[in-house]
Amino acid sequence: MTPATAVSADTWAVVDGREIRRADVENAYQRTGGASQTLSEEELLGAKLSLLDDLILQDILMAKAGALKVEIADSELDKAFEEAKKNIPDDAFQQELTKRGVTPADMREGMRRELLAQKVIDQEVGTKITVTAQEVSDFFLANRSQFNLAEESYHLAQIVVTPVREPQVANRTGDDAATPQAAAEKVKMLMERLKAGGSFAELAMGYSEDPETAPRGGDLGLVPMSRLKQAPQQLRDVVLKKTPGTVNVASMGGAHTLVLVVAHEQAGQRDLSTPGVSDRITEALKARKEQVLRAAYLTAARTDADVVNHLARRIVEGQGKLPPAPAATPAGK
Repeated sequence: MTPATAVSADTWAVVDGREIRRADVENAYQRTGGASQTLSEEELLGAKLSLLDDLILQDILMAKAGALKVEIADSELDKAFEEAKKNIPDDAFQQELTKRGVTPADMREGMRRELLAQKVIDQEVGTKITVTAQEVSDFFLANRSQFNLAEESYHLAQIVVTPVREPQVANRTGDDAATPQAAAEKVKMLMERLKAGGSFAELAMGYSEDPETAPRGGDLGLVPMSRLKQAPQQLRDVVLKKTPGTVNVASMGGAHTLVLVVAHEQAGQRDLSTPGVSDRITEALKARKEQVLRAAYLTAARTDADVVNHLARRIVEGQGKLPPAPAATPAGK
């Protein structure tokens, strides 16, 4: 039997022969601001295991980008980088990078990989989704009662930002504010992108920390007045008497919810000729299809790749702890 090739303790995963090293995970962890948190040894290992899993998938998508000849133009990267530091003074931005132990070049490379991965998904998933007029009609007929409003309602969408690390992040970018300061900066960034004409649905899919609504563009559907009256005052204030199309922020306990009032609906029966009904059904069906196709595409990509997660194996062997790296052999021994 041929002995297994020795793997360096710094090699944490191998994807189709390409190494993901400990330094890659550590750098990514620093970029996310995770180092600013005080975590137990188990929490830290769990966070890095999760991040390594993200990097494995990202590596697979990078390889696909090469095969598909998908690229990120310098102008796209420049724009994303400028948006990330928008309204943050240069010295404050540099201080934050220094605190995280990363350089502007590190941040740009991380952004480049994230943008490239998303562009691959958009090309391989987004462009293949279609919703026909027949599907819209069938949905309406099967769910006609949903469009017969027994009471005044608001059609709402949300982007949720919390000041703590979430156990499950379902947004496209994996972005997760982990501190109150990071959460506040993230809200500022999102509001600036919206003011610049950014799509609320796209930003929700990319950055919302609510695993239920993020995949469908933050859509909450129609919320009846009776439910709104039971909501906290801060949430009622950003909905009631607000003009459809406006976005306002409700902040509670360090968490923030950007609320888009899509429409204000009076009681009564709607049909497909009612303004907004067909568009709303189309977007809902599109988001539903995209969620399924995206999950299937990523699962298939991961299944087709040859992946060895050495970090996970070592933690299992160490019974929940990462074994110390073996001491280097002195020269001449």
